[in-house]
Amino acid sequence: MKSIFVAVALVFTGFCASAQVLPSFQLGVKAGANFSKFDPENTFSSENRTGFYGGLWARLGAAGVYFQPELYVSGKKTNLISDATGQVNQVRFTSLDVPLLIGTKFGAAGIGLRLNTGPMFSLILDENQSLGQATGNVFQGNFKDQAFAWQFGAGLDIKKFSVDARYELGLSKLNKDGYPPTKLNLFTIGVGYRIL
Repeated sequence: MKSIFVAVALVFTGFCASAQVLPSFQLGVKAGANFSKFDPENTFSSENRTGFYGGLWARLGAAGVYFQPELYVSGKKTNLISDATGQVNQVRFTSLDVPLLIGTKFGAAGIGLRLNTGPMFSLILDENQSLGQATGNVFQGNFKDQAFAWQFGAGLDIKKFSVDARYELGLSKLNKDGYPPTKLNLFTIGVGYRIL
């Protein structure tokens, strides 16, 4: 009887291992919240504000390593506060974001833990600034149409559902002039569903 249990355990282990080794392709949808904050130099401070994101992800992998490109629309919000006057500028961006992630996955039987990292390219589709009171041009930002960042994250898959948490480190300066050099940092949480 003991040998039967050992044989079943070995077959199960071999099946799980082969599931991680064989090439696979997955496609899914995801949505979540982001918490944005500018990283300005000196003159201004920044506050986190909550935004949203939603879109598609794909995953191609084998042997526990995968490549995961994503495409989603993201709404990012933050407040810039002048240290000198206390004036507030509420800044909102709508962007098309394309993370290109490399990761690894551990687990079996439909449950897996993922770790990933990679570059993220962002095309700003719309930008809006709302000044709390009349201010000079120095507090009116002139932002670029694209941004570059790096993402670090972890996720948990349970059957077709997934949960992700990531930190996005802004690498490029968003403003052309106006504010001192500013980069946008984000923390995101989201849920996903695999459709293929």
